[in-house]
Amino acid sequence: MNFDAIRSGEKPRRQALSELKAIGVKARRQIVKDYIAFPALSGRRGFRATLAANFTANIVRNVWAHSIIFCGHFPDQTYTFGEDEVSDETRGGWYVRQLLGAANIDGRPLFHLLSGNLSFQVEHHLFPDMPSSRYAEVAPRVREVCRRHGLPYNTGPLHRQLGTVHRTILRLALPGGRPRPKPGPHGS
Repeated sequence: MNFDAIRSGEKPRRQALSELKAIGVKARRQIVKDYIAFPALSGRRGFRATLAANFTANIVRNVWAHSIIFCGHFPDQTYTFGEDEVSDETRGGWYVRQLLGAANIDGRPLFHLLSGNLSFQVEHHLFPDMPSSRYAEVAPRVREVCRRHGLPYNTGPLHRQLGTVHRTILRLALPGGRPRPKPGPHGS
């Protein structure tokens, strides 16, 4: 919605209302499907069980998606960049920024499959057009290039990545909280 743009007048209120209405229409369709239509299709006996199952599935899916997405972007070892930092960026600088701004989650093949291969955020950021099923194949090569050039390859188990995500959120939420300073050239 970009509330700052609405407040400053950059985004007209009419456009914001139109976007908000579109969000409402989409949400209403999903709510009707999950909490009225599908339970009703289950019949009188299955209505409550289907309603509870859909509610539980939505909670689990949202927690899972939050965990996977946040672990790929906000653990301690990742950095965020402002527009001023990327305005005169070289192609090599773009690749370094992708390495510094993403993190992987270690796991077995089933874990990667269940995460939709979003556990390979480093590779996804470096090769956004590559099919996600190929990330595991290129990850060792990316790790080797990082090692050879002294660049970080951010990865760790889910529990550690998620713990540092929440630590980062807490640090930034508290008064005086600031992003970590970025490393010098080549991640040092």
